[in-house]
Amino acid sequence: MKNRTNKKRLLLYVAFSVLLTVLDQITKYLARANLNNPKRDIGLIPKVLRLQYLENRGAAWGILQGRLSILSFVSAALVIVFVIILFRIPEGKRYIPLQIVVLCTIAGAIGNLIDRVFFGYVTDFIYFELINFPIFNVADIYVTCSVIVLAFLVLFYYTEEELEFIPFFGKAARRKDEKGESEE
Repeated sequence: MKNRTNKKRLLLYVAFSVLLTVLDQITKYLARANLNNPKRDIGLIPKVLRLQYLENRGAAWGILQGRLSILSFVSAALVIVFVIILFRIPEGKRYIPLQIVVLCTIAGAIGNLIDRVFFGYVTDFIYFELINFPIFNVADIYVTCSVIVLAFLVLFYYTEEELEFIPFFGKAARRKDEKGESEE
């Protein structure tokens, strides 16, 4: 019975991640096909939100420009870490928000990793003109929203005991730190 539950859980995780990744890749394909010209900016909400094509060869806010290998390696490593965390999350309704956050983070990282591997850059196209925010994409939205929700969940929703399955959270991590300090 447990094996069947694990297979269903895996199938659901894969389906959700693939769906989000495909949505990201479709939007990036449309941006490359329709906006890949500086004069093709599309104003959605005047002076607030535009679609504007950008080939980002760095990470968020353009940092680490031209460091494709490092960014690809870090993205792949983060996907692996988050997949491990995902399968360590206990079953039950209480942990569904955490599962969704982790899956969105995985999908966002995979979406941008696909761009780096196949194009040598990440396709960005959403420009929040109102505050002159850097141009971003759907995968970035997944990751950014997930980090915000994760912070809320860790600070206000889950107890330390409920997060002990994550090596750097909870009492287990604090006990390890205390042990290390007492030995010095």
